[in-house]
Amino acid sequence: MAEDKPRYKSYNSPAGGWGAAAATAKVLLEQSVVTKGSRALLSMNQPGGFKCPSCAFPDASCTKKLEFCENGAKALAHEATKFRVTREFFAQHSVSDLMEQSDYWLEMQGRLTEPMRYDAASDHYVPVSWGDAFALIGAHLRALASPHEAEFYTSGRTANETAFLYSIFVREFGTNNFPDCSNMCHEPTSRGLPHSIGVGKGTVILDDFEHAEAIFLIGHNAGTNAPRMMTPLVEARKRGVPIVAVNPMPERALVRFTEPQDIVQMATFGSTEISSEFVHIKIGGDLALLKGMMKVMFEREAAGETVLDHDFIAEHTSGFTELKADIEAQIWPDLAAASGVDEAQIRRCAEIYIRSNATIICYGMGVTQHQQGSQLVQQIANILLLKGNYGKPGAGISPIRGHSNVQGDRTVGIDEKPSQAYLDKVRDVFGFEPPREEGHHSVESVEAMLAGTAKVFIGLGGNFVRAVPDTDRAYDAMRKLELTVGIATKLNRGHLVHGRDALILPVVARSERIETAAGEQFVTIEDSMSNVTASRGVLEPASDDLMPETEIVCRVAMATLPHSKTGWARYIDDYSLIRDKIAAVYPALYDGFSERIKAPMGFHLDILPRRRAWATPNGKANFLILPGLAVNTAVDDPDMLRLATVRSHDQFNTTIYSYNDRYRGVYNDRMVLFMNADDIAARGLEAGTKVALETISVDGIARRVGGLTILDYPMSRGSVAGYYPELNPLLPLAYYDKTSGCPAAKSIPVRVVRAAD
Repeated sequence: MAEDKPRYKSYNSPAGGWGAAAATAKVLLEQSVVTKGSRALLSMNQPGGFKCPSCAFPDASCTKKLEFCENGAKALAHEATKFRVTREFFAQHSVSDLMEQSDYWLEMQGRLTEPMRYDAASDHYVPVSWGDAFALIGAHLRALASPHEAEFYTSGRTANETAFLYSIFVREFGTNNFPDCSNMCHEPTSRGLPHSIGVGKGTVILDDFEHAEAIFLIGHNAGTNAPRMMTPLVEARKRGVPIVAVNPMPERALVRFTEPQDIVQMATFGSTEISSEFVHIKIGGDLALLKGMMKVMFEREAAGETVLDHDFIAEHTSGFTELKADIEAQIWPDLAAASGVDEAQIRRCAEIYIRSNATIICYGMGVTQHQQGSQLVQQIANILLLKGNYGKPGAGISPIRGHSNVQGDRTVGIDEKPSQAYLDKVRDVFGFEPPREEGHHSVESVEAMLAGTAKVFIGLGGNFVRAVPDTDRAYDAMRKLELTVGIATKLNRGHLVHGRDALILPVVARSERIETAAGEQFVTIEDSMSNVTASRGVLEPASDDLMPETEIVCRVAMATLPHSKTGWARYIDDYSLIRDKIAAVYPALYDGFSERIKAPMGFHLDILPRRRAWATPNGKANFLILPGLAVNTAVDDPDMLRLATVRSHDQFNTTIYSYNDRYRGVYNDRMVLFMNADDIAARGLEAGTKVALETISVDGIARRVGGLTILDYPMSRGSVAGYYPELNPLLPLAYYDKTSGCPAAKSIPVRVVRAAD
């Protein structure tokens, strides 16, 4: 717990296994839901059950009895918890008092139970009726001088039906201001990949892992962020498939892993070695690694070998000559220096790739959260194109997304830069003219608040103010607003950093039943491999005064747009009507939605590159160039280190489950700095020293976080890591990928400063 003494102890056991089983039992006991939670877990990610909110990894075929992981169990336990945040709680605690509490303490108070409104006179939240809450929202929105003065945030937890209606309401209101959680994680996928392969999604399905001859994992910690992914990785290693892990920070699950559902491994305390090659790059070194591997391929071709898929390149691609010139211009000393690994290892990685006839490359936010993250994603697409690793079993590109419907939300309309063709369909189906100008992504929305041009913020889930960069400035921005609305299951920091008026609206959770006048309803979710499946809650709602998110959106629309012809009231009761409208707006993807979703495993959306078809302007897959070897702005400072903010193993996004991170050996502490021993010594420091981090300014604003304990950890030289969101104050608001708007949270230029005695 927080009050216990911090301790640090290396974790040398395999990931998963009995440690994961014990953690699952502990969290169920801690939230007092052992029986209730255990029963609900049997329905998680199963046909007829509900989708886990903790990651977007797809479900396996229904041959296994259990389809959940340790972190999924934590997410469920915290949803199903017996603890409640009631009107008595808010009467006892002022907002100022609550601001002094930690994110962990706020999370542990339990489920929200009724709508609340901020009362400035007392500095407390007080009860408000649902009707009065909707009237307040409608009055604020109608009073705006322009619809563009409102920001409409969406969390990736939001189901397709709710997200679709939200997008229609906001566009009928008159703006495309859709800051979204994807802006802060995989937006470089959504913005970068379409220029390469015609779609901003992965091209891999789960079955491809059974046919892959090599798997590369770049900038991703599967054991914490998508633990169910470990099962296909374990099975691949047992077949002898090489797995190359690329990361500046070695992660325990990618060293050795014990499958909790493998009876033999559990009984014998066995495990599987996961990575056949660990590439210890420095932060930002992925680009040089990829270019080095491609250089080896071109060298081999020049020597007379056939390494590339020339037929595929000739028929399906454009830009090959330009790519070849860029790669051949690179020299080995620069590639080794920029990547942080030696030429010999780059050549070994290239050899693994060359020998494989079917390769999957998976990547996470270690790739996307850079200043040129969108272009870095395109380089992954490039190397796959060179060997035709699209449209065949066991091959493709696979972004591993961390939020359960963040991809689906984008598919059904949560997009600040919508296409004109989509807007035409909205006009034709719903009978109003939607706005045509681009809206705000997350960083732009904070900038608008700071400038005073944003007046209202509605957060459909999530904890926006803790997720965005530049915490102190983000707090200032939110407090300038006239109204903030938090639609949520649990109390979080976003409810305490609020506008002049503020509402907390409690919702039915993913694991809970939705009952309407038309009977029990279900929602749908799109996973990171483009499978759409039904999600039907099995638990009773935590309070009689909760409301489904879909109904909240409809009632906000009705209060804001009294003359709308959309017929919002019909969608409150019958979600099949919403799915029919989704099919009408997206016929190529969702035709026959209501019938197709009845299949036990749902259905797969048509991803054109799987058919070697390319929805690009030239009808080809495109090799795209990123000149040089740097993906981040150079900072001329000899003391500079690159900071990556990371999640602990006991954390989901901004939700903190405990102060422990067992795989990294951290207990009862989150204010730590993971640092290479040589970097520590070079600065005259020692492990255990208290230090502060200062951002090396990119905009003239001083940023500092103190109270950090140095931990000697096998980071690559020049790279350090610490926990998110505690280190978000160090990330400048303007330090982001200009193509996608994604903050460069994996490469913050910092210096280490010894704490004052």
